[in-house]
Amino acid sequence: MQLQNFVEELQWRGMVHDVMPDTEAHLLVKMRSAYIGFDPTADSLHIGNLVPIMILSFFQRSGHKPYALVGGATGMIGDPSGKSTERNFLDEKTLRHNQECVRKQLSQFLDFAPETKNAAVLVNNYDWMKEFSFLDFIRDVGKHITVNYMMAKDSVKNRLTGENVDGMSFTEFTYQMVQGYDFLHLYKNHDCTLQMGGSDQWGNITTGTEMIRRIGGGKGYALTCPLITKSDGSKFGKSEGGNVWLDPKRTSPYKFYQYWLNTSDEDAAKYIKIFTFLDKATIESIITAHEKAPHVRALQKRLAQEVTTTVHNEEEYEKAVAASEILFGKSTSADLKKLDSETFLDIFEGVPQAEVTREDIKNGLDIISALAEKTGFLKSNGEARRALKENSISVNKEKVKDSYKITETDLINGAFVLLQRGKKNYFVIRVTKDGGDKPDPKNLLTL
Repeated sequence: MQLQNFVEELQWRGMVHDVMPDTEAHLLVKMRSAYIGFDPTADSLHIGNLVPIMILSFFQRSGHKPYALVGGATGMIGDPSGKSTERNFLDEKTLRHNQECVRKQLSQFLDFAPETKNAAVLVNNYDWMKEFSFLDFIRDVGKHITVNYMMAKDSVKNRLTGENVDGMSFTEFTYQMVQGYDFLHLYKNHDCTLQMGGSDQWGNITTGTEMIRRIGGGKGYALTCPLITKSDGSKFGKSEGGNVWLDPKRTSPYKFYQYWLNTSDEDAAKYIKIFTFLDKATIESIITAHEKAPHVRALQKRLAQEVTTTVHNEEEYEKAVAASEILFGKSTSADLKKLDSETFLDIFEGVPQAEVTREDIKNGLDIISALAEKTGFLKSNGEARRALKENSISVNKEKVKDSYKITETDLINGAFVLLQRGKKNYFVIRVTKDGGDKPDPKNLLTL
């Protein structure tokens, strides 16, 4: 594979914060190896991890060899960089499970195939740290780095001078030593000459380059990217429900797609450079088209398409688009019945529900009873009749008359029926074997 200018690629995408002198020239000589560390404290990565993942992927696409380091050892310690508390201890079994989950997700972005010349490699620093005794570490590594050098790091100073009354433990203080040793180990054993990460990692990364100089007698390089922020000041990667995860079991593809679709114009113009593999000319043409007709939201739609397809797949992306049309576009009963239960509940999250028994609909549930007595969606039978007369009631997106009866053929995934009054008032009937309670009509949610 012909080498591409990796640093130049990151620069036009706005993904370079700091870079050590001569790094660009170093990478243009021949295929090099670089690594980024990932926290293994969960069995899924989240979109906050997408920046380092994309950097590794651009690195591999530029003709170089990426190493993804799972911090099994450092994950047990806790990184003081930008954090106020230590992490919880994880046992080895949990760490190994999380490692495999991370590898699977990284495979969506990186080529791990052994026949590939610059195949990606997953390593875990627990493998070389678990047998390293404390005495050996302070003798072979610790004596080469002074306390003055460690105290000068912003990550340490911020914790010592911040509002945290508990201060900083010795465990956390030594974090930069352990991470620095990772770089030295990979340099010696895998000819890894570059470490990359977020801008808050610069101090830890340069500790590694210092170890390579003092202990390894060589030269290491460093590159960091800016920490991603949102234009409104809120934290990137968070939704109302918390982290936006890459694992579809934690965050459904529909919700994942919606996160990107709902980004602001300013953020979307930035994110499409960072989180997609589209080239510069294509991105500029999309931004130009968006500026001419921002109401079409072509920029957000393309961003959501690219990221959802990469993290999940084309099929899940198409399902997410179809699901979005349920609320915001024209859709039919057939479209509703194509949804799986999880996506259906995601779409109508927060919409009031009531339960009826399967026995209630076995012989047909009268629509007036379904609207009022059985669910409380409407306050009375009289209101239900008036709404039906006004032709404002739909069952599963299809208008119905006062003679309509809900039967098992109306069930979505054998469990749900969607009632609707007008364009924005929704109500979900959940069909169970047992009866359920009626909701308070005062709590009806208007979308």
